[in-house]
Amino acid sequence: MDITLQQLGYIYAKDTPFEKRALVDVDLHIPSGSYFAVIGHTGSGKSTLLQHLNGLLKPSEGSIQIGKMLIPAGKKKLDLKLVRQKVGIVFQFPEHQLFEETVLKDIMFGPMNFGVPEQVAEARAKELVRLLGLPEEVLQKSPFDLSGGQMRRVAIAGVLAMEPQVLVLDEPTAGLDPRGRHEIMDLFAELHRTKNLTTILVTHSMEDAARYADYIAIMHEGRCVVTGTPREIFADEKTLKAYRLEVPRIVRFQKQLEQRIGRELPELALTEEELTKLIASAARGEQS
Repeated sequence: MDITLQQLGYIYAKDTPFEKRALVDVDLHIPSGSYFAVIGHTGSGKSTLLQHLNGLLKPSEGSIQIGKMLIPAGKKKLDLKLVRQKVGIVFQFPEHQLFEETVLKDIMFGPMNFGVPEQVAEARAKELVRLLGLPEEVLQKSPFDLSGGQMRRVAIAGVLAMEPQVLVLDEPTAGLDPRGRHEIMDLFAELHRTKNLTTILVTHSMEDAARYADYIAIMHEGRCVVTGTPREIFADEKTLKAYRLEVPRIVRFQKQLEQRIGRELPELALTEEELTKLIASAARGEQS
């Protein structure tokens, strides 16, 4: 499901003394099936942008097209039910969204609210707890009796139970330890591949953007200022610094290594695995 933003603008508390412009003339195309990361410093407009992706906020200016659904500025009566069914958002600390008395009911709530039969919703819930690495017995437990990591997975299952075509992730690893962060991000990457999702990651982590994304957009002061592939974005350290961003740690390490050995490696590595292969290949070349 393609997503296209055209001259998208948003103003909080419009026409009041508290008016604040959050988005300015944002033009952005997110291809169907891509993994797209949105990065930027705090206050750059990332979270405001993502809330337009399923109609939580409506444009003050411009428009957003999600699949065949056009959401233009100024149109008050819009049926956003299909958009909200097809675009699932995993917010920061999604476990705060849990509210039902059992895990099963919590996961089933969304699909049943959109008319999915109870038996089908229950089958989805059982499949998803297995997919997310939870034992089936958690279905009959209160979500508030689970560990923090389990609660987060249940909340994610509730979003996935809607069978969205677009998955929006708003800092989904907030508050997790490094191991939990890697597990959750690898899980989303696997879901992206196996379910052919369009995935949009809003993140402060340059490492996650480098490792998982096909494309990256940089937000700055409400504008989309740069787009490109991770290698294009992270090769331009000067531009990143201008927008108060840094390169991933592995890119910084590669630059330091290249200074030490007095030559550049053939390409920019975005992960530890890629850098290891580049170093091994360079070492074999020196030996031959």
